[in-house]
Amino acid sequence: MTFNDIFKSNFMEKVSSFSVLDATLALGGALLLGMFIYFTYRKTFAGVMYSRPFNTSLVLLTMLTTFVILAVTTNVILSLGMVGALSIVRFRTAIKDPLDLVFLFWAIGAGIILGAGMLPLAFLGSFLVGTVLLLLQTREVREMPYILMMDLEGEHAEVRAGDLVRKRYPKCRLKSKTISGGEIELIYEVRLKNGDTGFMNELSGLHGVKNTTLVSYNGEYAA
Repeated sequence: MTFNDIFKSNFMEKVSSFSVLDATLALGGALLLGMFIYFTYRKTFAGVMYSRPFNTSLVLLTMLTTFVILAVTTNVILSLGMVGALSIVRFRTAIKDPLDLVFLFWAIGAGIILGAGMLPLAFLGSFLVGTVLLLLQTREVREMPYILMMDLEGEHAEVRAGDLVRKRYPKCRLKSKTISGGEIELIYEVRLKNGDTGFMNELSGLHGVKNTTLVSYNGEYAA
């Protein structure tokens, strides 16, 4: 192959068809939207333990998706090869919070739209999604669900403790009752107003109440 043949090859045509300006705008937009997703996730996180590596991966996922889409939109053969390569990729990390899955789709979707060159749509859609998440997740919650666990000695202690809990929290629900060796374990779901836990002192002072535990509850697991 001669030097002139190199310049006449498809390789040089592909290089000339690549737009540095478009790629810079798309990747720069991906970085901005990725950081917006990053801060939105940190602000709205309500799980058990905040994972900074997962949040950081959202930024990189947005940029990498944009990078891939920029490549496949310029060449049909490359796009088919990329689909085949990505089909063997499996995401092995367990997703415990449904909102984490939403953020993953958000990052991937933003990257695809940016890579396709629709920057206004990507920014507008991300702004609306972020606004909805912030409004729904950061609103003030006056009544937080909690799980109340009590270890009691005898039936009389069960009656006194149950009456006190129902008096303070009429909407409480008995979740579990366990009897072992004369001792009773009760588990209630209660909703505390403004995090007021003063009744715990009164409850633990009842005769026959050995132990009381109160943990926050988000509907799926104790926090």
